Amino acid sequence: MATILTAVGSSTLLLFVGSTVLAFLLALFLTPLVGGLARRLGLLDMPGGRRQHREPIPRIGGLGIAVAFGLAIFVFWLVDRLNGHPFLIPEEVRTPRFALTAMAAFLGLAVGLLDDALDLRARWQMLGYFAIAAIIVAAGIRIGFVNDPRGDGLIQLAPPIAIGFTVFWIVGMNNALNFIDGLDGLAAGVAGIAAVALGATALLPAVNEPFVAWMNFTLAGAIAGFLVFNFHPAKVFLGTTGVAFLGTMLAVLSIFGTAKVAAALLVLGVPIIDTFYVILRRLVSGQAPFAPDRGHFHHKLLDVGLSHRQAVLLIYAITLGLGALAFVSSGRAQIYSFVGLLIVFGVAVLALSQRSAKAEELDPNLYPEKAE
Repeated sequence: MATILTAVGSSTLLLFVGSTVLAFLLALFLTPLVGGLARRLGLLDMPGGRRQHREPIPRIGGLGIAVAFGLAIFVFWLVDRLNGHPFLIPEEVRTPRFALTAMAAFLGLAVGLLDDALDLRARWQMLGYFAIAAIIVAAGIRIGFVNDPRGDGLIQLAPPIAIGFTVFWIVGMNNALNFIDGLDGLAAGVAGIAAVALGATALLPAVNEPFVAWMNFTLAGAIAGFLVFNFHPAKVFLGTTGVAFLGTMLAVLSIFGTAKVAAALLVLGVPIIDTFYVILRRLVSGQAPFAPDRGHFHHKLLDVGLSHRQAVLLIYAITLGLGALAFVSSGRAQIYSFVGLLIVFGVAVLALSQRSAKAEELDPNLYPEKAE
């Protein structure tokens, strides 16, 4: 870490810190305003069914993250433009990818807002994710290389494979965050930890992507400000607005440059692997792959006796550990670690399922929420 701080330089470090703090303060100010707007427009998540909250809660809270992130980036960009030369944004951070990042952010935000406003069915939500991916790929953002599991080199992907893998990556990232968005503060917190880890990884000498680091740190700052109101008991929900925005941003930022897709795969291992097992289980049992149920990892943690906060904090801790592992390991090690996590996660979910089933058999009233 000391080597990275030395390589970054004081002006770039000031940019990272200033932008992150500004995004945090903006989200802290804007999130309650977004909540008030949602109440006026009737964009509320109503209690009942699988939902445990007792009163209507605004469900477009992710708009606060998006606006705070966008304003923080815009302030630094505008000052530089008015100054006529690099002033707040050092030369090594400047890049033409500003436009591509803004386009990706807008697409994710638009699809999410549309879903929250119209309460679309899962198939239309999925179509929206594919539309996001298609436009991003058409704009030239693609995964052209992947880490070689046989060594520390890279494998170049043929154009058709690169396009297909990029679409799969963007759609999968959005679905993974959507699936884990089942407890207060869970999806946003995991995304924030992932943003910090990916930002730090982008500063490694082997990667050297200060622009990507700036975007990730600023995103993490906005998420932190939002979490003040989203952590249990939540006063505002992330909504599809936040899920699609964060999923799209993390997917795109991990594509820029090289050596970060494997890192993102590992850091976001919990939601990604949870999504894999849940869809597999539903398909095997003849259910629709995107039908809601209580089979997610966070539900299993609740069923074995953890409180809402304990379950969220445990997944935070796992994500932090995976983030640290991604930071200190090579691309090949990250891939092998992810495969190992896939196996360990499967065993853990099976053990949790058996334990909760046994406990419920002994006392059917132990988990009353499962009757919903």
